[in-house]
Amino acid sequence: MIDPAARTDSPERAVILLMGPTAAGKTDAALRIADLGAVDLVSVDSAMVYRRMDIGTAKPEPEVLRRHPHALVDILDPNEAYSAARFVADADEHVRLALDRGRTPVLVGGTMLYFRAFKFGLNELPEADPALRAKIAARGDELGWPALHRELDKRDPVAAARIDPNNGPRIQRALEVLELTGRPLGSWWDEPSASASKRLGVSLIEVAIMPPERSELHARIDHRLSGMLERGLVDEVRALRADPALSLELPSMRSVGYRQVWRHLDGEYGVDEMRQRLAAATRGLARRQLTWLRAWQGLHAQVADADGAAGFLRAKVAKSGP
Repeated sequence: MIDPAARTDSPERAVILLMGPTAAGKTDAALRIADLGAVDLVSVDSAMVYRRMDIGTAKPEPEVLRRHPHALVDILDPNEAYSAARFVADADEHVRLALDRGRTPVLVGGTMLYFRAFKFGLNELPEADPALRAKIAARGDELGWPALHRELDKRDPVAAARIDPNNGPRIQRALEVLELTGRPLGSWWDEPSASASKRLGVSLIEVAIMPPERSELHARIDHRLSGMLERGLVDEVRALRADPALSLELPSMRSVGYRQVWRHLDGEYGVDEMRQRLAAATRGLARRQLTWLRAWQGLHAQVADADGAAGFLRAKVAKSGP
């Protein structure tokens, strides 16, 4: 636990980063903070950017979004691509708008790559090589992306630890950078670039919700999955699967939950195995998020739950009213 009294940044020109693994209570904490002060919420979630992907992304209900709008939610169709570079540009714009209005921007979510890109900026990685990409993609199709992920783990364990073994585009990019530069992608992440402090002239207040017991987080994940299935996750994916513009190869459909249900609908396995795979994939996502957070430098507070996050941040947000 990081002592909240140990860090006392001024709330002026401050941006709050509210991070944590899936199902840890980030949205609940963010909404409580928004109820307390003049706050603008910015989603940091690579799946919530997509329209028609509501249940499986744990997107806040429409009435909640009406009361507390989240920037960068429902901005793309599922057949479109989004990137860390575009996220940084979009987030910077919303942060500037919030600060100009005298409000406190709160970036909330679990896509740790986006948080890192926002905080540190992005380095100038080599441009894509179409021929090399095609070669890597062919190997992925032949051997399966988990096999290439194991290869990546031997050559670049830092990047592999932060990439889903089934995330073909990111595995492909990491291997491509290795082949083009002879340097692991992880080493590029450590190079200095234009940080948020320099780009925006702000200080960052960085808070992580990290449940102390793994069993507690797993129970929260299982409870949320049950709720998603009851609310119609399978029907949501069935509707997406019926769209001829969509396929499992798209980044949107590779999101945790959607891929497992899609394959169930393809007849690869039954309902019970689908649920087991959903739970395993979500726990894997949480494990990778926690790996990022344990290595994160600069946390102001590490709290156990939404109550702890809201309590710590209560005094940090700009107060509304007279």
